Amino acid sequence: MNPVTSAVTVRAPAKINLHLGVGAPRPDGFHPLTTVYHAVGLCDDVTATLADGWGVSMALPDWIDADDLPADGENIVDRAATLLAAHHGIGVTGLVSVVKAIPVAGGMAGGSADAAAALVALDRVWDLRTSDEDLLAIAAQLGSDVPFALVGGTAVGTGRGELVEPVVDHGTWWWVVVPSEEGLSTPAVYRHFDEMFPDAAPEPCGADALLAALATRDPHRLADVLHNDLQLPAIDLRPDLGELIDRGQSLGALRGLVSGSGPTCVFLCESADHARSVAAALEQDHALVLVANGPVAGAHLVEYA
Repeated sequence: MNPVTSAVTVRAPAKINLHLGVGAPRPDGFHPLTTVYHAVGLCDDVTATLADGWGVSMALPDWIDADDLPADGENIVDRAATLLAAHHGIGVTGLVSVVKAIPVAGGMAGGSADAAAALVALDRVWDLRTSDEDLLAIAAQLGSDVPFALVGGTAVGTGRGELVEPVVDHGTWWWVVVPSEEGLSTPAVYRHFDEMFPDAAPEPCGADALLAALATRDPHRLADVLHNDLQLPAIDLRPDLGELIDRGQSLGALRGLVSGSGPTCVFLCESADHARSVAAALEQDHALVLVANGPVAGAHLVEYA
């Protein structure tokens, strides 16, 4: 290898699911999904630096509890490095630092964003020049949301979510994001979905109405068709999420939605000013309320040395 740079910083966004249709579990245990991913401007920065050894460090804002993160060596960044190196038949070396700004265990794919950013950063500092097709294949091995974190923007996800097809989205959509202090297990939400809907259709519901609404660039039209099949199971496990959605909508949000499997809730607003107004009202009852817009780019280089 002939490295052209010694350090690279890559930024990757959080995602929300504008549409999440869930089918009955397949024989392999996975649920078939039809989802519309949407990348929003809450991002983690991942810096990879050439070094003889290997290590991963995390820098956290005070509102993220370090206890919510995986133990050393079990982070998805470690797994991303291992798979990328194995693909090229090289050893794993370097120092990777992650600056977190995406809620942890919140249904916004923060870990997936870190994995995607690590793949891009390590590919650059190791001078591997991995094809986009191979990067997406490696990403799919890491998790259903990782390929989208590479692609960004707005995209349809099928399979278990790992098959990603970008869609045209010329809108600018404004969201209020309310993370939860208490996590919610994704497997537990899917199990509860199976308990609540034992006769779920084999194939998930489609997203045609959602895609048509995106094309109008009208937030009111989009609000009418936001959809999440995991919302009822999440709220049944955590009734406070339903109360939060009701509260946000009573304060003027066009629509509230559980993000993915939760527990983060997101609220669609008419504009940046409207989002800031709703956020200020929600801050009376919640310690952390964020404002973000979308769509934004997937994992991309922001600094190199």
